[in-house]
Amino acid sequence: MELDTGHPRRWQILGVMVFSLLAVVLDNTILNVAIKTIADPVHGLGATQSELEWAMNSYTLVFAGLLFTFGVLGDRYGRKRMLLIGMILFGLSSLASAYAQDPMQLILARSLMGIGGAAIMPATLAIISNVFPLRERGKAIGIWAGGVGIAVAIGPITGGLLLEHFWWGSVFLINVPIVLLAVVLIATLVPDSKDPNKTALDPVGVLLSIVGLVSLVYGIVRITELGTAADVTVILPSAAGLLILAGFVWYESRADHPAFDVRNFRDAGFTTAIVSVGLVFFSAMGVLFFMAFYWQIVRGFSPLESGALVLPFAVAQLMFAPQSARVAQRFGGKLVGSVSMLVIALALAGYVFVEADTPLWILLVLGFVQGAAMANIMPTATTAIMNALPREKAGVGSSMSNVVRQVGGTLGIAVLGAALSASYRGSMESQVAGLPPEAAHAVTESIAGAAAVAERLGPQGAALMHAANDAFVTGIQWAAAGSALVALFGAFVMARWMPGKDGKYVPSHAAGNPVNVERESAVV
Repeated sequence: MELDTGHPRRWQILGVMVFSLLAVVLDNTILNVAIKTIADPVHGLGATQSELEWAMNSYTLVFAGLLFTFGVLGDRYGRKRMLLIGMILFGLSSLASAYAQDPMQLILARSLMGIGGAAIMPATLAIISNVFPLRERGKAIGIWAGGVGIAVAIGPITGGLLLEHFWWGSVFLINVPIVLLAVVLIATLVPDSKDPNKTALDPVGVLLSIVGLVSLVYGIVRITELGTAADVTVILPSAAGLLILAGFVWYESRADHPAFDVRNFRDAGFTTAIVSVGLVFFSAMGVLFFMAFYWQIVRGFSPLESGALVLPFAVAQLMFAPQSARVAQRFGGKLVGSVSMLVIALALAGYVFVEADTPLWILLVLGFVQGAAMANIMPTATTAIMNALPREKAGVGSSMSNVVRQVGGTLGIAVLGAALSASYRGSMESQVAGLPPEAAHAVTESIAGAAAVAERLGPQGAALMHAANDAFVTGIQWAAAGSALVALFGAFVMARWMPGKDGKYVPSHAAGNPVNVERESAVV
């Protein structure tokens, strides 16, 4: 395959990669609307709040912890092989999740799904980088990112439709036909690729990355569970994870055959793109996550209706992501990234003024604007990351991008959720006088608990629910303010350090090839 022409079936391969990624993204968004049903003791598994959290967090822990490892293994043993292994494991564990008989079985099955997802995600982007020439890579990554945005919206709608007509396990069973078709398409259309240099493996570096990431993400998800970061079960694993990851960087800088060459962080374009990905997902995912509760509990929409309300965000992704490479080539990564981050900050700041009765069209416009801005910044940043590394290290580059994306999103949900919870509890503590201790605890713990208590109180619960809605909306406003500030900081980072249109950003692997240098500078 020639570097300047790409694979002759590269556009069909891109379609297969987007379709393969659909199952992973679809599953995570579907689960958000199925949580309430899974908790039902009659129609679900009767899972407790803690069990529900672990059904979600077990996937996150394993997925984030193994992303880098599977990127390394894909570069070493073949990305197509890792993708097929990941798809098959994801399909089997989806089947196990659908027919889980108790919450513990669901938690274990979800952990296996995390392993499969960790193998799939970096392989798709690495394969795209290998089959496309540099001049088309930005456009291809834009389409890939647009596909992710579509899946984000399809998930809740699909979940709502399934839950209206079938049992809770159908939200996992839907993955099976997708996986089966994807496996056939991958086997017949996708070429294999791997690092031609048979360098020694780096088991110490890989192990450090797994332990460090799992420990860090565990500490982060504990923030979500506890609603506070001031707890020993948050501080110790988070600190240990950061120390281990610092040890990983130290070790990799001295290893003969590092799993990841940390000298890449000296590249301003690469480092700025990595940081911007984390900041985007930190700022955006928290608000998107909590708005799901706003739609269903505060506004009273069904899961299907709530899913449909995410469509403007997805439509914006579909419209703007495929054009992001052209925009970046015309105006430069610095300007596109800075303006996009600024628009994201403004859109998130708009949620500061959201009330329990805000007109829907305002919220839909905010979602569309946020989706449009993310559609321009994510492909631009991802392209910069992938172009900064040699093609044979595409799996590692994809893994780094996805690890930062996952950790940033998880941290955003945890930190912003803790701020929301603190605000909510502070407002509701004065509203539970006269309630039994157990009911009072449920009301102050979450708006879902308040809704359950209010339902049991009958007509007397209306005032309680009104207070809970107001308290939750106030919490969203505080979380939105924090997320907007993070996005604003991201705009500063992009404006200060991202190479511009006329910058001299030349990846080390492109040196000596003037055609490739020109193309890479244009994309970044």
